[in-house]
Amino acid sequence: MSIVLNKAAALLAGPVYGGYQYAYPHKTAYRPLPRPVPLREAWAAEPKDGLFLYVHVPFCAMRCGFCNLFTLTRGEGRVAPYLDALRLQAETVADSLGRFRVARMALGGGTPTFLEPADLDRLLADLRDIFGATPLTVPASVETAPGTTTPERLAVLWAHGVERISIGVESFRDDEARAMGRPQSRGSVEAALGAIRGAGFPVLNIDLIYGATGQTPESFLDSVEAALAWKPEELFLYPLYVRPLTGLGRRGGAAEDDRAWDARRLAIYRAARDRLRHAGYAQVSMRMFRRAPEAVWGPAYDCARDGMVGLGAGARSYTAALHYATAYAVGQPGVAAIVADYTARDAGRHGRADFGAWLDAEDRRRRFVLMHLLQAAGLQRQAYAARFGTALLDDLPELADLAEAGLATLDADRLALTEAGLERSDAIGPWLQTAGVRERMRAYALR
Repeated sequence: MSIVLNKAAALLAGPVYGGYQYAYPHKTAYRPLPRPVPLREAWAAEPKDGLFLYVHVPFCAMRCGFCNLFTLTRGEGRVAPYLDALRLQAETVADSLGRFRVARMALGGGTPTFLEPADLDRLLADLRDIFGATPLTVPASVETAPGTTTPERLAVLWAHGVERISIGVESFRDDEARAMGRPQSRGSVEAALGAIRGAGFPVLNIDLIYGATGQTPESFLDSVEAALAWKPEELFLYPLYVRPLTGLGRRGGAAEDDRAWDARRLAIYRAARDRLRHAGYAQVSMRMFRRAPEAVWGPAYDCARDGMVGLGAGARSYTAALHYATAYAVGQPGVAAIVADYTARDAGRHGRADFGAWLDAEDRRRRFVLMHLLQAAGLQRQAYAARFGTALLDDLPELADLAEAGLATLDADRLALTEAGLERSDAIGPWLQTAGVRERMRAYALR
């Protein structure tokens, strides 16, 4: 126990920013499956009365310097074949699922609003016709960027009943945006926000990124104040990471040592967090702040329990035992090859999973813990016991050491991160990965 305790306590002295644990296992832990799995088989025993439908649009007008998402900046001539392939995949997947119900839906990317208005309309109509999934009946979110947030595109989203628009602003300061490899003007950002608010969408989310070269807590607060002027219902604070094969990665990233950059990012985060709390925003996670209560309409969905159906190249799907997707790449040649392969697939290939990761019992337990623990509400011990039939600390005794290190509180009902623990979510997430997942991530040949 003392060895584990030392590891937990070391999180306080080690790097704060290890990696964003937005999914478990990470996509770089995926591999070609030993045997392609028919989707009918993969989903046969799964509950399907509350699924998340995610659609990936892998096109952007530009590639930001920090971006390692699965996206292409050369979409000309590719959109129509891609939408054809997406419809075929949707038809195949819906047939494979049998009876199901969609509880949430989202369009991400890339930039979904890269699509022309007629293509956006076609995509949403296809999802309605094939999946019975429409923003008019289930909560739906669409990601956008300042340069593609036009009144015409927003009119299409409004007509389909989209509830939430999430815009990647990153910074309201032109100098800091340029430092992150994102050429944009504040004028274009303000115009986009004005169009969103003018269209009347109920939920506006603004994404900001902190840690750019030369940025200080005071300069980042300029962006926070500018965002608050639009009274967004939600606001996300993302730490800047410099990753391989990105623009920033190729030109050397941050011009300071890792520990100094770590400390600077943490100081910026704390200043922004405190300002948002003072403005009446509740902290939902390290990254997410919400001004208004979450919408309660639509079927219930629990991301740690219910499945996700991903459509499109780069989209991931989750069952309890199998996570699968297309292959992953960051460099433009690699992404282009995967998109070309996706658009050439027939119904047979769309109807089976051939790249992903099987989750053993340990992986399933850790995923459940991570999906709850990294939220401010924490993990209910009874919910864990109901899910797995065992006691939380019997399975993962090292979690108690988070409390010993001052990173969590632990009582008979709940394990929840403290303020010190929540701001170290990007260290605690990697710490809870299994050795096998870490090794597969390390060995992944990124292209």
